[in-house]
Amino acid sequence: MTQAKADFLVIGGGIIGVTLALEAKRRFPDAAVALIEKEDAFGEHASGRNSGVLHAGFYYGADSLKARFTREGNRRLTEYCLERDLPINRCGKLVVTKGPDELASLDELLRRGRINGVDVQEVSSEDAREIEPRAKTCERALYSPSTASVDPRRVLDALLDDARTCGIGLFPSTAYLGPRDGGVRTSRGDWSVGYIINAAGLYADRVAKDFGFAQTYAIIPFKGLYLYSDEPVGALKTNIYPVPDLRNPFLGVHFTLTASGKMKIGPTAIPAFWREHYHGLKNFNLRELGEVLLQEAGLLLRDDFGFRGLAVEELSKYFKRRMVRLAGEMASGVEPKHYRTWGAPGIRAQLFDTRERKLEMDFRFEGDDRSFHVLNAVSPAFTCSMPFAEYLFDQIVAMTGASASRLR
Repeated sequence: MTQAKADFLVIGGGIIGVTLALEAKRRFPDAAVALIEKEDAFGEHASGRNSGVLHAGFYYGADSLKARFTREGNRRLTEYCLERDLPINRCGKLVVTKGPDELASLDELLRRGRINGVDVQEVSSEDAREIEPRAKTCERALYSPSTASVDPRRVLDALLDDARTCGIGLFPSTAYLGPRDGGVRTSRGDWSVGYIINAAGLYADRVAKDFGFAQTYAIIPFKGLYLYSDEPVGALKTNIYPVPDLRNPFLGVHFTLTASGKMKIGPTAIPAFWREHYHGLKNFNLRELGEVLLQEAGLLLRDDFGFRGLAVEELSKYFKRRMVRLAGEMASGVEPKHYRTWGAPGIRAQLFDTRERKLEMDFRFEGDDRSFHVLNAVSPAFTCSMPFAEYLFDQIVAMTGASASRLR
């Protein structure tokens, strides 16, 4: 490829990029829509390494975009998987407490769920054990019947098939290199583009800065690890989560059932040292190492959002016994001998507000009449992807004067 044209060019082949491309084609069927991805295949980062949990929507404040789209996203992805005969485990979720000091936070989750219109039920410790005999909780728990698990790669592959069917151009092995007058430069040549949509995940802030956006934001990478159990399918009947620290966007180590019913514990939220810091020195990037270490050194020095304690706690989860001990606080019969295998790590592209010195808790985006940038699309973005893409495209249309000819 030496020269190409698109009315809409989407950068980043994860689930947000794919659903945005599909939404562009739905609204403008005659438009040329293209999706570029730097890897040789789509979904190689957050989307393909996702836990696969379809969240219900009771964690998030009512005024947040996460609350607005999680319940609807759960419903639509559940229906999509059933319609396409994709694997789905409608196993539900228990949120358990470790002691009386967590009951107030449990009540807050229940309050949020009710405000958000989510089916979340307060249950006694006895009722919790009826749902999951191995569950351990203090006095009360919450039960979410609509929480489910899917195979994220199968879901993404189905969406990519939809994209091919409706005529969207899919271009793997095509890395964004920078802007050019009227388009972008890529590793496979220049593109002339009517409108640019940035869904680049770990590199969304860097792409956005090329277009004058994300001036007070930076991506901080956090590594998520899961430990898989060798216990048979059926050893656990439902997901089990702890009450999270509502001051940060991480949910803590929990039990997740996969679409096939296998059990895993995690994830961690370990500060990574470069953006694709998955294994050892693989994908090592000296420039990113310097940027991330400088950012994290500042967080340690100021102890922004309790980063110092978070880093120490999360780094301890590199040890399997620590992970197993934390999981054992939520369920009985959790033994180290069953947890020997690490799953493929993922990296959370967490947006940090460099001016306010805080992690962004909600989805964030910026744009104008030439480009649009999805800056923070972390969990539950997979669950929210369908209604979230529609909402984002509403913003794009508003920014461009709601004119199809203007967008193209």
